[in-house]
Amino acid sequence: MATYVATTVGLFPLPDPTKRALSRLKGHQKGDLVDGHESDAVTATYAEARAEVIATQVEAGLDRVVEGQLRWDDMLAHPLAVNDAVETHGLVRYYDNNNFYRDPVVVDSLAPTGDVAAELSAAADVAEPPLQAVLPGPYTLGALARDASYGDAAEFLAAIGRLLAGEVERFPDLEHLVLLEPSLVTDPPSADDQPAVGAAIDAVAGAFPGDVAVHTYWGAPDERTHATLLDAAIEAIGYDLVTAPAAAAELVAEQGTLDDVVLGVVDGQNTLVETTAAVRERVDRFESALPAGGPDTVCLSPNTELFYLPVATFEAKLGVLGEAVAPGVIA
Repeated sequence: MATYVATTVGLFPLPDPTKRALSRLKGHQKGDLVDGHESDAVTATYAEARAEVIATQVEAGLDRVVEGQLRWDDMLAHPLAVNDAVETHGLVRYYDNNNFYRDPVVVDSLAPTGDVAAELSAAADVAEPPLQAVLPGPYTLGALARDASYGDAAEFLAAIGRLLAGEVERFPDLEHLVLLEPSLVTDPPSADDQPAVGAAIDAVAGAFPGDVAVHTYWGAPDERTHATLLDAAIEAIGYDLVTAPAAAAELVAEQGTLDDVVLGVVDGQNTLVETTAAVRERVDRFESALPAGGPDTVCLSPNTELFYLPVATFEAKLGVLGEAVAPGVIA
């Protein structure tokens, strides 16, 4: 029988008081965005907000909490935006929604900064439940960036993988890491590129001593990409059961899955708050497609990042996830 765990994939909305405080301290211009060299006052403001969102997750009943990535002005591009080998240019639309990030142009050889590790270390000081790290996956991070240094697509992807692996090596002692890979769905790699994608993911996973999940969303990966993930050195694959439940079920029915799965059962972009019955229905439909035996651990999560949502809605959706794994709700 599977173990059900409530968790989240991070990138939270800023609490309203934090927004007001940062508006006074930082301003709103491009030059005011996070670059890894914030003032003590800004750092303290983020620290207070970090403690608040961790407490919110605990109150919601999550089994694994995340740092929240509240500093990430550039959504998934953040690890590049704060890197000295990267120039940030004009704003670029973030996928097909109304959010934007600074265009990261890699102009020199990438080296890890320890920026995300510092966030996680600060979170570990105030988090009692298991802390789960969240990073962009190498394929997605490379897809969001431009290369003006390496000159070869395969080498650039390998360099992104090495960068993320170097960041992971600086993490505090953690047991769980989620790599967010929406670009595997929205812009899937070609057959020729699949080996390089698998190698980059393996490089990151190999640097982490615990369990690694690759979470895909905004649809389902194609069969070729799913097969690459099945062969990767990871413990879990994430499926978006909000936008592509039938496609995800078809994939696992035909190809199987790993011992653990992450199921995106709560809509990270819609303010409608799901019921636990709706969550249970999504889980049951997916599990009915699984080969005999099924996964050992099923992590229930939002399908996407949550920074799109109002704070009250974000908190309510976390509460639904906590309720969904309560004894007797999902059996």
